[in-house]
Amino acid sequence: MKILALDTSNHPMGIALVEDDRLMATTTLNMVRNHSVYVLPTIERLMADLKWQPEDLDRVVVASGPGSYTGIRIATTTAKVLATTLDIELVAESSLKLLAANALPGDNRLLVPFFDARRGTVFCGGYRYKEGKLETVMADHHEEMSDLLAKLADQEAPVILIGVVSPKLKTILASLPANVSVAPASYAVPSAYQLALLGKDGQPVADPDTLVPSYLRITEAEAQWQKQHPDQEPQEYVHEV
Repeated sequence: MKILALDTSNHPMGIALVEDDRLMATTTLNMVRNHSVYVLPTIERLMADLKWQPEDLDRVVVASGPGSYTGIRIATTTAKVLATTLDIELVAESSLKLLAANALPGDNRLLVPFFDARRGTVFCGGYRYKEGKLETVMADHHEEMSDLLAKLADQEAPVILIGVVSPKLKTILASLPANVSVAPASYAVPSAYQLALLGKDGQPVADPDTLVPSYLRITEAEAQWQKQHPDQEPQEYVHEV
């Protein structure tokens, strides 16, 4: 099986081409914000290096969030277009699960990946290895980092936080519960190769057109509108096309 894996859900942009379990080519850029400029040229270059043609691909795997609203939409839209035009399978994987996959399968700790969501909040989830596979034990969600730490303090098992510690979060994480530690910075860089491996066994979406990224919270503009219109029912403003 030949897989193209795409991740632009946060600051790093990762793209990989994988055949079965073998990494054939990959690129990670962690120095740009405008992923839309680099995604297609990078895919084209990697495909050319391997002398692969678009019709050689069997599956596209995309990290579908949470993360940056714009970033999520770039990779998701690209993946949907490729899956539709090439008539190949599309698999969506959690961007948080992708971070958790940086831990080795023999790690028995509770893996808690997180992304800074500003104002002391994070996107986070909980994962644990079982028979070499990552299982979700705490659904991806959005909450205050301080509240998350309070919950983790009640865990009997050791916990490892995996993510980029921003200056704001560094202050909050200065005092950790005894059972909680923070992973080295290298764990916080998502791997497009790991994304392909996760997606290899993932369930393809029935219809690529119906895939909506995992935003986990409304946009700032929506929040402000709802605050100014408390008597009106909240509506879903984000639609995929």
